[in-house]
Amino acid sequence: MGRIGVYIERYTITRSEEMEALMRFSQVARRLGHDVDYLFRPDMYKIPNYDAILIRALTDPLNSAYVASRTAEMHAVRVIDDSHSIYVCCDKINMYRHLMKAGVSIPDTCFLDEADLTEARGEELLRQLGSPLVLKAPNSSFSMYVDRISSPAELVRVGNRFLRRADRLVAQRYVPSDFDWRVGVLGGETLYVCQYTIPRKQWKILTYSDTGRQIYGPVKSFDIDSVDARLLEVARSAAAAIGDSLYGIDLKQVGHDFVVIEVNDNPTIGAGEEDKKSPQLYERLVKYLMRG
Repeated sequence: MGRIGVYIERYTITRSEEMEALMRFSQVARRLGHDVDYLFRPDMYKIPNYDAILIRALTDPLNSAYVASRTAEMHAVRVIDDSHSIYVCCDKINMYRHLMKAGVSIPDTCFLDEADLTEARGEELLRQLGSPLVLKAPNSSFSMYVDRISSPAELVRVGNRFLRRADRLVAQRYVPSDFDWRVGVLGGETLYVCQYTIPRKQWKILTYSDTGRQIYGPVKSFDIDSVDARLLEVARSAAAAIGDSLYGIDLKQVGHDFVVIEVNDNPTIGAGEEDKKSPQLYERLVKYLMRG
């Protein structure tokens, strides 16, 4: 019926769960009558020959995945992730501005430049946002270049280090929790719901040992109908503020409400994790790609 290309970079598939998820996607697509091929960087010229492209590679406007997305769009090939979503989500300042404009609930947030990295400004921010606050480089991913700041001197030190890879920074109120909610949204509809557990003695879902080993907690999957409707409402509104593609919305629960920490394009999908209570997600992805 159709041809689907899955664009991947070898270095981005680091866990067996992610590879198994790709196999499950391929099996479902073939069961529905479609051909599936895996495409790598040297195969990018083949993209116009496909009806749809699913990108499972690290997305960034400076990476090959963005080129793959734009190539697909230039040839009217449906693609996840679209270039607009990549462009917005890979710059946290751009992403937060979209959320603010849409009235989506986020923690108190300020944008900083080099002139703000003074101890006097640090004292002001810690009074305004609370201590500790969270400092982020806008083009960070996988919890890298995200740190907690508890003193003005620390803001100056960490901020200057982050400015080596960015010209602006995000300062945000810290929202403590034992987990982050992750809501997958596809085409404006909830695709899956899970919790990313924060490891013991850590404060974010993914950290790194001194040797570079990733430290993360278990993923808990939930039936979509079993969670708070408000959680899904906030997640869908966050996705709508960015676009109409595939997103992973990270949220914290604050009392009876929820705040959005981040909207991720190209969200992680691992076998037995995000799909555990939503096995239909692969079929929904295929049908979304092949519609119309």
